[in-house]
Amino acid sequence: MTDETTLRSGSPAKTGYDVVIIGSGMGGGTLAYALKDSGASVLLVERGGFVPQEKQNWDPDEVFERGRYKNAEKWYSASGEPFSPGTYYYVGGNTKFYGSSLVRFRREDFAATEHQEGTSPAWPISYDDMAPYYSRAEHVYKVHGDQHDDPTLPRDEPFPFPAIGHEPEVQTVADGLRKQGLTPSNIPLGIDLRQGGTCIRCRTCDGFPCRVLAKMDADVACVRPALQTGNVEILTHAYAEKVLTDEAGRTATGVEIVHNGKTVVVGAGKVVVSCGAVNSAALLLRSANDHHPNGLANSSGMVGRNYMVHNNSIMVAFHPKRNKVEFQKTLYFNDYLLKGTKDFPYPLGHVQLIGKLQGAMLVGQKPLIPKWVLDIAAGHSIDWWLFTEDLPDPENRVTLRGDKGIQINWKPNNVRAHQLLVKEVKRILHKMGYPMIFSETTGIAVNSHQAGTIRAGVDPRTSVLDPSCRTHDVDNLFVVDSSFFPSLPVMNPALTIAANAFRVADQIVPGASQHWSTARQPQFLPITPVLTGSNHND
Repeated sequence: MTDETTLRSGSPAKTGYDVVIIGSGMGGGTLAYALKDSGASVLLVERGGFVPQEKQNWDPDEVFERGRYKNAEKWYSASGEPFSPGTYYYVGGNTKFYGSSLVRFRREDFAATEHQEGTSPAWPISYDDMAPYYSRAEHVYKVHGDQHDDPTLPRDEPFPFPAIGHEPEVQTVADGLRKQGLTPSNIPLGIDLRQGGTCIRCRTCDGFPCRVLAKMDADVACVRPALQTGNVEILTHAYAEKVLTDEAGRTATGVEIVHNGKTVVVGAGKVVVSCGAVNSAALLLRSANDHHPNGLANSSGMVGRNYMVHNNSIMVAFHPKRNKVEFQKTLYFNDYLLKGTKDFPYPLGHVQLIGKLQGAMLVGQKPLIPKWVLDIAAGHSIDWWLFTEDLPDPENRVTLRGDKGIQINWKPNNVRAHQLLVKEVKRILHKMGYPMIFSETTGIAVNSHQAGTIRAGVDPRTSVLDPSCRTHDVDNLFVVDSSFFPSLPVMNPALTIAANAFRVADQIVPGASQHWSTARQPQFLPITPVLTGSNHND
């Protein structure tokens, strides 16, 4: 366990670094790991602190009812209504609370795809460009999977670890799906279930921080091993106010940071923004200067635009027989990923099980129902997550209010496809013997799959980044998170973010990848970060 009372607080150890990475989530944390042996000096700047290892990590009442770990500020809708986003500011970012689903985008996802409401654009890179980096990320994040069971999966090599398999209740579901001609598959999961690993396959994984550090989040898998080298430092509880440039506006010179109530400037040879699609866009907008009056690297006007979050629904199917499953999130099916129905010839989306719901996890959605009733209902349910592609729209965007607060203008699109996916899955589950099925579409606050606000492309007039994730306007400024996505395919984006960080590492520090091999796995050692503030959760 990390004893945060022993950690040193103060300013950065140096006045300047070869690389300053803002954000320690899936993009920034993985990039720090990719650069740890490159010879470059690296500073990670993180707005939050380390999630404490404590008994409350696995307490549904604390995590969901009391919101113990929620620490994001309010954001605002287009109408000015405040809402609490599903965003966390900690070392490891949102991955501290994710469900460890680490899936590759499909080959078709990198090409243009037609939907009823428009075209999902092609990426400036291909699946083949990403494939070796997918493999690298899967090894570092200890992904368990089966390369044979999903016909949409474009791979030949085995996963680093075998699929973890299904508990009896989930296996019954898989058998029922297969009887209907569907192809239930194992979700590729990043957990430490290897021999001697610490994972116990509990029901407090998806949506919870892992008390035993068995979840392969960006903190555990990448940040901690990177800090062990001494080549990477971290500054926690540090808010990046703006990225600074030289007088010509073509070179980033450093980052202005508010740390422990004081403003400091850290020099940088290269700056990497990895704050998540919303906060990365907000940072570039805050960084406006005389040469970049509409936001840093925003000559195209695209910074903040094309915000995407998926069309999501949670579906809960009830059965008189009690569901005693502990680790439920092991199954998905992609039969509607690339196709629709005979009456709707467009892709519908992706369906996967989520972590086992518990009564406390439903209180926020059903506040008028007594918790004991929700506990009983959750004990008889099997729980699904359905998502459909949200197409890029320039009017769906991130902007700054006058008080620098974040405003999200977002109107869902491609909705008909999602409605049909919900209808199809209900039909399937009814046929399997579930008499009661409820579904609910999520709203603006459910944004864990946010993407697209600083899109990559080959044309500086319509994109912010080039294919290597370097900004067109500022020579040494990179963005390495889901902001660069030109589209948001209907799979969990975390592995693609990590793979891209490995891909871009060679652009930031040439030759960085030569120091990596599958034999050199991260070691999960106790750490003493060199820079931190007080932990507000203590």
